[in-house]
Amino acid sequence: MTPNQRLIVAILLSTIFFVGYTAIFPPAQPEETTMAQSQNKVVSTTSTQQTVTPRVEDVAGHAIAPQEQISSDATNLVVIKNDKFILKIDTLGRIASKELLEEKFRNDDNLHAQVIPADGQKPLYVRFADATLNAKAITTPYTASVSEVTLGENPVNVVLTQKLPDLTVTKTLTFYADGHYDAVITTSKDARHFVYLGDRPHVSKKLMAVAGALIYTGDDVAHIIEDGDAEGRQVFSDVKLASTFDQYTAIIMYGFKKDTNVIVERGKDDNPVVYFEAMQNENLHGYIGPKEHKVLKSIDPVLTNAIEYGWFTFAAKPLFALLSWLHGIFGNWGWAIIALTAIIRAVLYPLTYKGMVSMQKMKELAPKLKELKEKYGKDPQKLNAMTMEMYKKHGANPLGGCLPMLLQIPVFFALYRTLLNAVELQGAPWILWINDLSRMDPYYVLPILMGASMFLQQRLTPNNFTDPMQEKVFKYLPVVFTFFFVTFPSGLVLYWFVNNLFSIAQQFIVNQQFQNAKDAKAAVEKKSEK
Repeated sequence: MTPNQRLIVAILLSTIFFVGYTAIFPPAQPEETTMAQSQNKVVSTTSTQQTVTPRVEDVAGHAIAPQEQISSDATNLVVIKNDKFILKIDTLGRIASKELLEEKFRNDDNLHAQVIPADGQKPLYVRFADATLNAKAITTPYTASVSEVTLGENPVNVVLTQKLPDLTVTKTLTFYADGHYDAVITTSKDARHFVYLGDRPHVSKKLMAVAGALIYTGDDVAHIIEDGDAEGRQVFSDVKLASTFDQYTAIIMYGFKKDTNVIVERGKDDNPVVYFEAMQNENLHGYIGPKEHKVLKSIDPVLTNAIEYGWFTFAAKPLFALLSWLHGIFGNWGWAIIALTAIIRAVLYPLTYKGMVSMQKMKELAPKLKELKEKYGKDPQKLNAMTMEMYKKHGANPLGGCLPMLLQIPVFFALYRTLLNAVELQGAPWILWINDLSRMDPYYVLPILMGASMFLQQRLTPNNFTDPMQEKVFKYLPVVFTFFFVTFPSGLVLYWFVNNLFSIAQQFIVNQQFQNAKDAKAAVEKKSEK
């Protein structure tokens, strides 16, 4: 294979593996008795992780077992309703559940999304460092100032009180219609205690969507610990927000004091458990719900950092901003995706054009390169020298068709992550049968069209295969990609399909230009012969 062919094959196979393997073979859950061997995934160039002090070490690690013992004993104490959600607080002062009532927010079973899992850690759970006091706390129910309330435009206050033998815990919670809340947690005397963020939602986790915990620190670094990757204990300070999240939803706490210790610990199945060391009088804020950029920004701009795009955040954030701006113009996310694809293709046009021209030149040189190989095959140094001379003479570059493609890969994956994590696409229709761009095409029309467009693009793209097996592999790639794209969200397939159409149009123009140049050259030669 030529260097050009090897690089193309490597790119395509890497893409197939990167997207397809995770979809077909999701990572297995580790055994509870096995320590995770992988490193915590951190989106950062620097770290603000702190050294664990003995004081934290003495009590950290004792939260999980007591929490599991009490999870089935608590009952609902307060119910808060509005037209968008139903939130329930249990007798242990925890936010026990939040059901999203809007039709677009449904889980993989097509039921109303329940953001807080039924089992495990729950938001605002308080655990005391003193074992005797904690034993009383997990068996003593809270009382509430209200039992049921309807939340309108005005915020609602709920006061929770837990009277222990030597201490009283008071939680004053203020809930808002946009999904966020304020929390003031006080104890009647100083007793060391911790407040829990809650286990991540299990609403949706498709394809390569990341799920786990995110700690965003004052140096603008997002530390991400994925499910199954928590290794022991980490302590962070100067935390701007802490979040546990899945593809579209998150449980967030923010407004921490700069010196607050936020702890991430290894829990069940090596999943992260997040809690912080609270003061006697603690004042913070929280949000539970979809990661809608517009909503989060309106509450507090810092919350937009809870929307993570992995390593491609630097490119994905501006792409989403552009996509949102286009949505404001077209009023439809499908047309916004098409417009965004057109803009990206226009920006990358010089690169893609250069690559296509280079591939055409390499195709024309293929017979001459074959002659050189037959003539100098036994002298590799001479063959290389003559080959490079031929490249220079005809202005060809063996990597010219691949380098522009390599530069486009970060853009593609950034857009892939943008569309994959955009909760705004949930329930967003495009045209005809596509009534939810976050779900797969129910009739498989878009994936088939995408595969057909990829096949046509292959037919138009010049190649210089010398190995029949290589040619067969390339011929079957549209079928393989169609198979993988069947379960992809419609928004992603729409982007790839439209991108293929632009590539086909551009390749057709380049091919026609080369043909016209060849015809003109032939006409000149024929005229000179006469």
